[in-house]
Amino acid sequence: MRVLICDHHVVFAESLAHLFESRGMRVVAVTYRPHDAIAALRAVDVDVCLFDVRFGPQTAIGLLPELCAASPGTRVVLLTAEVDHVLLAAGRAAGVHGIADKRQAAADLIDVIDRVYGGESVLPADHPLVTPAPRRPANDAQRLASFLTPRERQVLSALVRGDDTNRLARSLGIAAATARCHIQNVLTKLGVHSRLEAATTAVRNGMVSPETGAWLAHVPAGVDGTPIPSSPPIPRPRRLPPSCALSR
Repeated sequence: MRVLICDHHVVFAESLAHLFESRGMRVVAVTYRPHDAIAALRAVDVDVCLFDVRFGPQTAIGLLPELCAASPGTRVVLLTAEVDHVLLAAGRAAGVHGIADKRQAAADLIDVIDRVYGGESVLPADHPLVTPAPRRPANDAQRLASFLTPRERQVLSALVRGDDTNRLARSLGIAAATARCHIQNVLTKLGVHSRLEAATTAVRNGMVSPETGAWLAHVPAGVDGTPIPSSPPIPRPRRLPPSCALSR
């Protein structure tokens, strides 16, 4: 199956590409802007196009007819964190074959893509209004999030947005070396081994919005606003550089 991914969150898009490749799909293109996706559809053979409908504050709903017309043989799946009947009506009119929720488990997303590739139409019901899926109970990653400091939560949000170390440091007003220490602390507390894993974990477990990078997970706080530990699972031990061990 040849797949094209279009999502303006670089880390999220590349995470999906790695996931799909590991499941035997062939990712022929990863794009970050709607018009680049349209150009790619005209240039290469694509079986399924996974297309995010929001690009920052902008929506790409108006481009759906052009997207679908760019490669009539390609089956289009929209990726979104919120479905309403405006999007549903626009998708049906343009010839979209499926709509997937960004907050669902990776296995469910792959199931939608497989079903669409197999010829099914995977669209929500017209009525009543489609509402977001209920939030899942707290999981291990969300409980571990309560052990992140406010600064580390900002760092994790920046990783989801795709910021590199220098951009992250500038946005937080800290030195690049300090930013690297905060990133290392985040990886350690989440029990992951790379920034990509951290960002994927944060999005998959509802900790950070893939659309805006905003923090979503509820973190219980005491009177002074600091997180309250709640006997979370212990992450895999990892060795930190001495300069990072005491960073805040």
